[in-house]
Amino acid sequence: MGRIKRKGEAGNAKNYITRTQAVKKLQISLPDFRKLCIWKGIFPREPRNRKKASKSSTASTTFYYAKDIQFLLHEPLLQKFREQKALEKKISKALGRGDVGDASRLERNAARPEKTGKPRYTLDNVIRDRYPTFVDALRDLDDCLSMLFLFANLPSTSTVPAKMIARCERLCLEFQHYLIVSQSLRKSFLSIKGIYYQANIQGEDILWLVPYKFNQRVVGDVDFRIMGTFVEFYMTLLGFVNFRLYTSAGLKYPPKFDENKDNEAAELGAFKLEGNHAAITSDEPAQLTGGESVAQPDPKTQAEVNKLIRQMKDAAVEGEQTEAAPETDETTDTIDKFEPAAPGGDILPQPSSLGSEPGSLFANCTFYLSRETPRQSLEFILRAFGCKRIGWDSVLGEGAYTTNERDPSITHQIVDRPIVQAATEEDGDGEDNQTSQKLASNQRIPGRIYIQPQWVWDSINDEELKRPDEYAPGAQLPPHLSPFVQNTQGAYDPTLPLKDQEPEGEALDDSDEADEEEADEDEADDSFAVKKPKAAADGMDVDASDDEEDEADDTFGGFSEGERSGEEEEEEEEDEDDDEELRNQQELEAELSGKPVKQTKVDARSQKLEAKKKLAQKAKEEAEEIERAKGMLSKKKRKLFEQMQYTNNKKSAEDQKLREKRRKLEKQKARAKA
Repeated sequence: MGRIKRKGEAGNAKNYITRTQAVKKLQISLPDFRKLCIWKGIFPREPRNRKKASKSSTASTTFYYAKDIQFLLHEPLLQKFREQKALEKKISKALGRGDVGDASRLERNAARPEKTGKPRYTLDNVIRDRYPTFVDALRDLDDCLSMLFLFANLPSTSTVPAKMIARCERLCLEFQHYLIVSQSLRKSFLSIKGIYYQANIQGEDILWLVPYKFNQRVVGDVDFRIMGTFVEFYMTLLGFVNFRLYTSAGLKYPPKFDENKDNEAAELGAFKLEGNHAAITSDEPAQLTGGESVAQPDPKTQAEVNKLIRQMKDAAVEGEQTEAAPETDETTDTIDKFEPAAPGGDILPQPSSLGSEPGSLFANCTFYLSRETPRQSLEFILRAFGCKRIGWDSVLGEGAYTTNERDPSITHQIVDRPIVQAATEEDGDGEDNQTSQKLASNQRIPGRIYIQPQWVWDSINDEELKRPDEYAPGAQLPPHLSPFVQNTQGAYDPTLPLKDQEPEGEALDDSDEADEEEADEDEADDSFAVKKPKAAADGMDVDASDDEEDEADDTFGGFSEGERSGEEEEEEEEDEDDDEELRNQQELEAELSGKPVKQTKVDARSQKLEAKKKLAQKAKEEAEEIERAKGMLSKKKRKLFEQMQYTNNKKSAEDQKLREKRRKLEKQKARAKA
């Protein structure tokens, strides 16, 4: 005979526990319970049977695994929470007795942790429990960086203290310095939400979002207490990660921080790295301990030594070639490319030559940032890709390579304002009294490349310096595409020409509309124009539903049982009548103007009608073939096939909208040029 099971000792009743029961079991308050669950990664669960899991007549809404709550019983933070709760009870009892002096003493001690007041807790053990290996911490760094960069840009309020914001900003700048030293930044994208960055650290791709440097407005419908709990955990996590990354790179952590430079908006320039690889980010020449610079050899002597070494190497190479001439093979400098085995297959990342590393993309450039450009993001990206000489206006803060816009060493200047034809005043000198610049808004220095900020982002995403003439000030910029989206076969690709990816016959309807618009414009300009066949629609308030129905009927929607509807026959008759009316119109215009009759438009229209008929017939045959094939399938496979057709049609409709939008833009550009 089996063991008798009692009610509430097995199944859902044993596996789940309500939030009220969990708080009573842990003997902590509800806010502390929420903190503990967030830090330990425990979240509510949904039981299969809520009635059995609740074990009570009242309906419960939040359930947890009983094993998770049992696991929390051994958490060291519970004792800290209990000590804090005991201190709060002492303060409330003192106030109840009327002993204000004792209550104020306890409160002062609680506000000063260094004097054995409020117990201080750390989340070090929580970090070690949740992330056993360093790779686990890197994989969970996306949300951490996005949250900390967001809080670093918020204004200080009662719910978001200034110390929290300062610490978030400092941790983010330290992480950016590591990306600059290790050259781990790979891609970036400008979006409406902010700037996306992607870095590769120890083989792990990390993607995070950084908001723009605008004044943020703190709204009241956001619970900053919950977000502050996450930020407190993420600050500890990023501190651990930064320490590990700095020590692995041979740098001392934490780096030296200059508060005076930070108060002057130096940001990245407020940190000074120390260690083996710290010289990578420094622009100053290396110095000895005594303050004297390293002695350099005589240039003439060094040139003679290099010449002798080169002659010796050439002689050795010629001797080896004469001895092993028949065994040597022809060598090429080309790099093998990985091509897909089948058409439409996945495209593998192609290898690059050793000389074109992404980390040294801007190594030979000297940039100057105009005061209207986003200095923080540009400085970080340029330094991460090898640029060491970046200057900007003095109003943007300290830490610039130069603040003189006329510096001859500047090769590229980033400008984000249109070309303005400034009129010089007779009395004034043409200088901008708001800044110390000596150049007018339309003045350019010869030999310097002027570009817009998008040039930097497109260059790092394509891993090559883009053409500067396409990004000149005032020029229409090319589309800024996301580097994180992979193009699939058959989908709309904005990088390809429109003719190479539009299906057959898709542009016929749009061309008809364009021809009608051109004809209307010609007839409006002609002084001998006579009444058009559809003049009533232009002079009266006529509903355009007929035109919309015609456009909707032009797109093929499939046939049922292979029969042809009467509406299409009526449409063909109407098209033929329109052609006859158009011919009569052209003959009348030719008689009045004395010019020969133009038959090109009528012929083109008839050719398009014939092309539409052929496409409709072809689509009809394909639809009939699909219906016959579906009849051979089982019911289960037929439903699966219909679902696949639905998703494919939905994607094709979205791609068609994008192609139509691009087609209209191209026509507008062509008309503007004409």
